[in-house]
Amino acid sequence: MSAQRMTLEPSNSLRLSSLGRSLRLAAGLIALAIPLSGCGTGALWDKFTQKDDTFNEEPADKLYNEGLYLMNQRKDNKAASKKFEEVDRQHPYSDWARKSLLMSAYSFYNQGDYDSCIGAATRYVTLHPGSPDAAYAQYLIAASHYDQIPDISRDQARTEKAIAALEEVIRKYPTSEYSNSAKAKLEGARDQLAGKEMDVGRYYMERRDYTAAINRFKTVVTRYQTTRHVEEALARLTEAYMSIGIVGEAQTAAAVLGHNFPDSRWYKDAYNLVKSGGLEPSENKGSYISRAFKKMGLG
Repeated sequence: MSAQRMTLEPSNSLRLSSLGRSLRLAAGLIALAIPLSGCGTGALWDKFTQKDDTFNEEPADKLYNEGLYLMNQRKDNKAASKKFEEVDRQHPYSDWARKSLLMSAYSFYNQGDYDSCIGAATRYVTLHPGSPDAAYAQYLIAASHYDQIPDISRDQARTEKAIAALEEVIRKYPTSEYSNSAKAKLEGARDQLAGKEMDVGRYYMERRDYTAAINRFKTVVTRYQTTRHVEEALARLTEAYMSIGIVGEAQTAAAVLGHNFPDSRWYKDAYNLVKSGGLEPSENKGSYISRAFKKMGLG
């Protein structure tokens, strides 16, 4: 019996050892499976078993008309712009996408989201330059810049952009219905730049820096003769030139002012100033002041 036991014990020990290794292997696989399931195995399985309904394509005309309804009836331009953008996303090569891009720009403009309007309208002009609506898209770009013109105490970079965009409308689409409106806005933008020059010029006058002041008023006279600031600019030039003893230019400024704006209160001031020096307003035809007004047909 003892010999028989001796032959059985090693055999049992071997089986137990093999069983232990199998159990350890199984435990290792289970341990490996646990972090894998934590890393999204369930979510991965769901992707195979669940239906993906995150994207439902809708007809382009339906989306477009919903956008029009939201914009015109509900006055919800933000929601409308999303509908128009959805047309472009779902049907990028359709005619509805072209129309929606322009309406998207318009809805952004109505929201006061000028940068988005400029972006959408610029894209329209780039993609559809020959479209009958390209003029309107260009006008929206200009109007967006124009509506952001700051007061004269601030930097006028936005005004310069507005002028460039408005001139583009007039140059590219001179016979369009938007050309006249662009011209009116252009005068307003130019008047703003002239006002900025006048503001700085007055600053220098108060500090008796007459040369710097003259440069500012000269800009108004040579570049912005059709703005409402030109009368004061001529009067200020008369004052500044008299102050530094360049009486010829002072007389010319006063004479041009009187010729073009005889009823202006600024002319009365300029006239009296010249008279106080024992002089009369007298135009020097070779002066830049005279040439600037003759070039504009005002002299």
